[in-house]
Amino acid sequence: MDEKEIGALPPAIVSESDSVERPSSPENDPPVIASTEVPDGGREAWLVVAGSMIALFQTWGIVNTFGVFQTYYETELLRTSSSSDISWIGSLQAALLMMGGVFAGPLYDAGYFRHMLIAGNFLVIFGMFMTSLCTQYWQVLLAQGVCVGLGCSIMFLPSAAVVSQWFAKRRAIALGVQSAGSPIAGIILPIVFGRLQPQIGFGWATRVIAFIMLALGVIPIMFMKTRVPPATRKRAFLDTSAFKDIPFLVFSSAAFFAFAGLYVPFFYVQLYSIEYGISTVEFSPYLVTILNAGSVVGRLLPNYLADQFGSINILLLVEFAAAVLAFAWLGIRNFPGLIMFCILYGAFSGGVVSVQPSAIVHFCPDMARLGTRMGMSFFFSGVSVLIGPPIGGAILARGGDGAWKGIIAYSGAMLMTAAVLLSLSLYLHRRRARDVENA
Repeated sequence: MDEKEIGALPPAIVSESDSVERPSSPENDPPVIASTEVPDGGREAWLVVAGSMIALFQTWGIVNTFGVFQTYYETELLRTSSSSDISWIGSLQAALLMMGGVFAGPLYDAGYFRHMLIAGNFLVIFGMFMTSLCTQYWQVLLAQGVCVGLGCSIMFLPSAAVVSQWFAKRRAIALGVQSAGSPIAGIILPIVFGRLQPQIGFGWATRVIAFIMLALGVIPIMFMKTRVPPATRKRAFLDTSAFKDIPFLVFSSAAFFAFAGLYVPFFYVQLYSIEYGISTVEFSPYLVTILNAGSVVGRLLPNYLADQFGSINILLLVEFAAAVLAFAWLGIRNFPGLIMFCILYGAFSGGVVSVQPSAIVHFCPDMARLGTRMGMSFFFSGVSVLIGPPIGGAILARGGDGAWKGIIAYSGAMLMTAAVLLSLSLYLHRRRARDVENA
């Protein structure tokens, strides 16, 4: 399996049943279907892509929308709670989605594809309806944080992984179309909530989003299906050799720091614009929309460039650019500057997310363990997503201009640390490659 085949895959979705290079035996595993037998298009294949795009709309899309909820909770519903406490809700959502790949992968490999789609859909929709009824912090944490987060975790992996069964040569195009579902949701849903909440209230505005999820949820269940029989051999949860692989550990550490600071602007830029009087309360939800609009470009173009110049090189570029932009946020006090920041940061942060999986391939000497290593790496990234925004919220709780400088500097410092560690991992990777060649 080459990098082009894997480069556009979302976190932790390349399982051993998807890899054409994994060891197999006639007695235990289904036959591996050659790429020439893959449809690589046609009505059924593109319907699968359409269903997967909707599933990403329902999962990563709802996570990317949390910024508008963060601002509403801080100013209205949960105004007695701190920024740090409220951000735990959104970070728990994202963390469960990312960490769930470790557990969802084996279920997908075992053939529970449709069961996972139905269960994930139910939890996301049920969680949003329950969120609309919440009046206290612990209720929102359980409904929007835990219930929706678990639903996203269960549904995301199979929805993303199944596309690779239907495409080989055109896989990058298919995965590019699929990945657009997330930023499209990030564009639409903040506008829906921002326009409806002042008119019909929080409860019904949230229920409208839940009804949208309910209507769209039929599409993945109807259109998506697997093409390759499930593997009978169980996939390991952990690859113990990874804990002795220094380049892989340094790379995973870089990912940990990157995701610790990456989502701070998504959570807090709307509140920042209101507190500094840069935009009106009515317009502020559109800032989250603009961030996600920039992310559309960031999820497509960097992956194309990664095929030309190498995934690690492009990941290093977008990570460094995101860090510089985060520090540049310190000096932005006007509306045009904030709009430009949202566009550029959305693009480069989208690149950090989208190129990460293809870069992991270089740190996996055994392709049969690629899915497991991806799951492990993104599990640790999920931990950083869980604690990153709340740490930012704790800094912000100090109040005043210094608090905002602190949270912005925290985001930039995390991303810059990630870029430094990624550079180190690239050096270690190249040194190991030279040692192998000279051996």
